[in-house]
Amino acid sequence: MTDAPRGRRRFRAPLAFFLVTLVLLASLALSTAFGAEPLSPAMVIDVLVGRVTGGPVADLAYDTIVWQLRVPRALLAALVGAGLALAGVGMQTLVRNPLADPYLLGVSSGASVGATAVITSGLFAGAGALTLSGGALIGALGAAVLVFVIATAQGGLTPLRLVLTGTVLGSAFSAVASYLVFRSPDPAAAQSVLFWLLGSLAGAEWYQLAIPAITVGAVAAAMLAGSGWLDALATGSDTAASVGVPVRAVRVGLFVLLAILVGVLVAVSGGIGFVGLVVPHAARLLVGARHRVLLPASAMCGALFLLWVDVVTRILVPPTEIPLSVVSGLIGAPAFLVLLGRRRYRFGGEG
Repeated sequence: MTDAPRGRRRFRAPLAFFLVTLVLLASLALSTAFGAEPLSPAMVIDVLVGRVTGGPVADLAYDTIVWQLRVPRALLAALVGAGLALAGVGMQTLVRNPLADPYLLGVSSGASVGATAVITSGLFAGAGALTLSGGALIGALGAAVLVFVIATAQGGLTPLRLVLTGTVLGSAFSAVASYLVFRSPDPAAAQSVLFWLLGSLAGAEWYQLAIPAITVGAVAAAMLAGSGWLDALATGSDTAASVGVPVRAVRVGLFVLLAILVGVLVAVSGGIGFVGLVVPHAARLLVGARHRVLLPASAMCGALFLLWVDVVTRILVPPTEIPLSVVSGLIGAPAFLVLLGRRRYRFGGEG
C-alpha cells in the first residue's frame, strides 16, 4: 500500500484518531435522539447527565426511551461495528486478500444454521433472544471448528485453502439453513430467519453488552500485542518466516481469535455485510497499513459506521425497521468502489 511520506503520515494518524474519537463520542449521544419517537438533543442530554451524575431526570418516559432502549442499542452497534472491522483487518491479513471479510470462514453461515434451527423448531421459545443467540453461537463455533479441521487435514491453514474451505462449507451451511426453513411448519419462520440473517440490533438490552465488550476488547488487545507479526504476515509467509515469525502458530492463533470474535458478534446481531470489508480499507487510507495504528483506527471507524447505519434503519421507513445489511450494503458497495478507484490506494504492496 502506497502512503503519504512518513513525516506527514505521523502527523496525519494522531489527527485522524483525535477527530474520529470526537465524532464517535458525539455520535453515541446524538444517535439516541433518533427513532420512532424523535427526541431533541436537549432531552437526550438531560437524561444522560442525570444518569451519569445521579441527579433527577425531568421526564421518566424519556429516561426509559433513552437510557433503557437507545443507549444499550447505540453501545451494541458501536461494539459490533468495531468488532467486525477488527475481524475484517484480521481476515484480510490471514488470507492476504483485500476482498476477504469476517464471514469468509463460514462462521456466519454456521451461525445461521444454529439460529434457524432455534427459530424453526420453536425449542426454548420462552427464553427469547438468549436462546437465539446461544444457537447462533454454537453454530458459528461449530462451523469454525469444521473449517479448521478440514483445512488442517488437507495440508494446513494456507490462505488459499482457508478461502476455498470456508467458501464451500459456507455454501453448504446456507443450504442446510434453507432446508430447515423449507421444512418448518411455521409460515412466519422464513421472515424471522431472513430478518435475523440480514442483521438487527432491535431489542438490545444492557445485559447483552458484557460478552461482546469483553470479546472485542480481548481480541483487540491480543491483535495489538502481535501487530508486528501481523505486519510481517501481511507481506507473505516466506518473508514473515525469514524474520523469525512463527507463521503456523500465528495463523492458528489468528484463526481462533477471529472465529470466536465473529461467532459472538453474529450471535448478538445476526449477519451484517460490508462493515468488515469496507471499513479496513478506509482506515488504511487514513492511517496506513501498519497494524499498530490500523487496528484501533478500523475499530473506531467501524463503530462509527454501524452506529449511523443503525440510525438510518430506524428512521428511513418509520415505524418499520430495515435490516442492517440492507443499509450497510447500499452505503458500503459504492464506498468500496470509490476506494478501489483511488490511484494511490494499494493493498499489501500490490496494485
